[in-house]
Amino acid sequence: MDVIPESLKSHRVQQGADVVHGEVRWEPIRSLWFSGMALAALVGGALTFTWAAFALFAGTTALVLLLGHSLGMHRKLIHDSFQCPKWLEYFLVYCGVLVGLSGPLGLLRTHDLRDYAQRQKACHDFFGHRRAPLVDAWWQLHCELRLDSPPEIQVESRIVTDPVYRFLQRTWMAQQLPWALLFFALGGWAWVFWGVCARVTAGVFGHWLIGHFAHRHGAQHHVVDDASVQGYNVPFAALLTMGECWHNNHHAFPGSARRGLYAGEWDPGWWVLQGLVRLGLVWDLKTPQDLPYRAELRRVGDAVPQACNCPLRTLLKRWVWS
Repeated sequence: MDVIPESLKSHRVQQGADVVHGEVRWEPIRSLWFSGMALAALVGGALTFTWAAFALFAGTTALVLLLGHSLGMHRKLIHDSFQCPKWLEYFLVYCGVLVGLSGPLGLLRTHDLRDYAQRQKACHDFFGHRRAPLVDAWWQLHCELRLDSPPEIQVESRIVTDPVYRFLQRTWMAQQLPWALLFFALGGWAWVFWGVCARVTAGVFGHWLIGHFAHRHGAQHHVVDDASVQGYNVPFAALLTMGECWHNNHHAFPGSARRGLYAGEWDPGWWVLQGLVRLGLVWDLKTPQDLPYRAELRRVGDAVPQACNCPLRTLLKRWVWS
């Protein structure tokens, strides 16, 4: 009989779930949402391009990926790796909704089911990004996996009963509308195509692209024994993903608020958290030293965790915090 690792005994997904057998089917809402945004971005964006609109795209994309997806959705809501006032948590998660992937409850359940599946000895190819890039892109961007025996996912009541999260889950697509109206008033259709459609397209497509590479190729500091899917680091995407690209580190220490653990691993999300700590808005940040021991975790290579001497962080510390 297989021994369940201690790290899985408290997982939100019920133990013993069958994550191997199922069928990938087209999911019309997800597919039409992404396709519509992508078409509007490609056609409308090309016809209305201005440098101001492009600057809006770049700035808003960076903002929602950093504050929303990385800090709000992933490090806070899903992994609870730091503490902050409730109003700040709501703001960060709201920014995460603006990325355009899903509502907070849907994204949490999707993440946890994939995480649980990847840590089993076998799982469906959908969870492991094992198919060729074009097939995997179709699956992840336009389809869903319907397991033969869907498991129960036990999300904490403080999350599933939260009225703000329930509202954002029901209206996550509609949350783009107020910003579209504002951008139209300020900059016309160019700002709508670039500030909403192109931003959502980049966020959703980029999430798949990094996820594909981060489970297929790259450097490793750690291996999780008996896991059917390993994580890999994707160094070139450190700034683009706000530190989420250090996926091997994340597979090793999921509950850590810090993603870049080794020299040269830039982690903008961690830098922002450090700034918020200075302001008294964030506390109780978890790092690998604060997490329970994992018997299934094995080090590979000889890299030693240390502070990341990032020039940007050094300048901020010197100019703002000193």
